[in-house]
Amino acid sequence: MSVLNHILDTYAQFFNWEMWGEVLTSPVSWGLIGTLVILEGLLSADNALVLAVMVKHLPPKKRKKALFYGLLGAYTFRFIAIGIGVFLIKLWWVKILGAGYLAWLSIKYFIDKRKSAEGDSDEAEGMNQSGMLIRLFGTFWGTVVAVELMDIAFSVDSVLAAFGVSEQVWVLLIGGMLGVLMMRGVAGLFLTLIDRVPELETSAYILILIIALKMLLAAVNIEMGHLTFFIILLVTFGATFIVHFMNKKKGEEKENSL
Repeated sequence: MSVLNHILDTYAQFFNWEMWGEVLTSPVSWGLIGTLVILEGLLSADNALVLAVMVKHLPPKKRKKALFYGLLGAYTFRFIAIGIGVFLIKLWWVKILGAGYLAWLSIKYFIDKRKSAEGDSDEAEGMNQSGMLIRLFGTFWGTVVAVELMDIAFSVDSVLAAFGVSEQVWVLLIGGMLGVLMMRGVAGLFLTLIDRVPELETSAYILILIIALKMLLAAVNIEMGHLTFFIILLVTFGATFIVHFMNKKKGEEKENSL
């Protein structure tokens, strides 16, 4: 019963206007919000592309409906995940599992990137029209269920990343809401940004690895301060743009030499 009370207390904090007043007047809070915006935006760009591919076999009007139903489910799942997660993240072994999962996501990205560079990866294809979900629920609702499941998978990544940034309830709430909004509304802008600065995608997964380390340290009662985290963030993105301009310069020199 105490667990249920703890979770209900967490949800009650969502409506604590005094807490929100303190949050919105704190420079550190805005720094954390900015971190979440960047992280969610970069991660959601690829996620949005995957969802667009999944619904491309539907007529245009039904594509929007399928994505909208997935959006409702994503918000519901994140709201539940945040309430339960605030309780679970207090347990040291949950932090270790979360850190391990985030580290695996980052390592998997670099492994997949290497395979892609070697020409081993396949291009993204639309949803399998003879898949089990399509057979069970029909073309439209089968696609909705598939989008829903994919949204939940993306939500797990985002919620865990938000927990790594901070365990404060408002950080988790804003992170959860931003993740869905980014995936549906602003993902196109970040896709364009990644097209112009491809190194940003790599930086996002380096940041996830750093967040995994931060979460792992928290499991053994070693806290990475906000200032330290922000400095690492600035150095990471500063290095990203330096590498980008160096690669761009090398590319221009190579073109000129041909």
